[in-house]
Amino acid sequence: MPLGIKIVKQNCEGLIETLGKYSRTVQSGLNLYIPIFQKVVTVSLAMKPLSLSKYSIITKDNAEVSASVTLNYHVTNSVKYQYENTDSVESMSQLVRGHLRDIVGRMDLNEVLGSTAKINQDLAEAIGDLTNTYGINVDRINIDELTPSTSIQEAMDKQLTADRERRAEISKAEGDAQSIQLRTKAQNEALIATANANAKATKIRADAEKYRIDTLQSGLANADEKYFENQSINAFAKLADSDSNLIVTPLEQADQFGRMASLKRLWDASDAKK
Repeated sequence: MPLGIKIVKQNCEGLIETLGKYSRTVQSGLNLYIPIFQKVVTVSLAMKPLSLSKYSIITKDNAEVSASVTLNYHVTNSVKYQYENTDSVESMSQLVRGHLRDIVGRMDLNEVLGSTAKINQDLAEAIGDLTNTYGINVDRINIDELTPSTSIQEAMDKQLTADRERRAEISKAEGDAQSIQLRTKAQNEALIATANANAKATKIRADAEKYRIDTLQSGLANADEKYFENQSINAFAKLADSDSNLIVTPLEQADQFGRMASLKRLWDASDAKK
């Protein structure tokens, strides 16, 4: 019976089916098989990329998020991969989507948008080793995009704008308040300085007046009777030169004023004759 030759490429395995049933696995290189009764199915063991298109996820607070995921996988068990699942890659994709929906569904929108690294880690742990189920191992998984729906994005943009305006108003109000506070402080300091200056000037004047009075009292305390008589004569002389015709004086000095009045009349008469 003639034999067929099948070359299995590097990093691949060949699954030999006899009359449609798996019989054995052959490695890369030159392999023989019986045509008509057997055929060789080649399975690649190399790492392959897979992109999961955008699909909708609902967060804990009922916000719609569009997710995009890329992953790298490779076949670890070609028999399980080929015969135990109709489409192991699609099954793996559905498993990834399901776990991602479960993880995101337990988080609020704000937490989802700020926790991509944590979601990646939780998703990798949830998937684990798929060798026993699908004959596949996920080597790397990454969430490329978590995008809120258009309506939510518009609402978020409005909120961000409102927050920026509110912060600007708060900053302006704080600046105005600080300016008023500085002006008030300056005015208070000026008032205090003026009050201190006035108080100091008043104290200086009071000290000077006290010194004058103390000096005068000290001088009067040492003055004799002749000093006071001299002061009285000077006072009477000033009164004589004035136009006043009323003088109030102690009784014991009334005769002196009488004499002075007579002297003044004689002086005026002498001036008239001249």
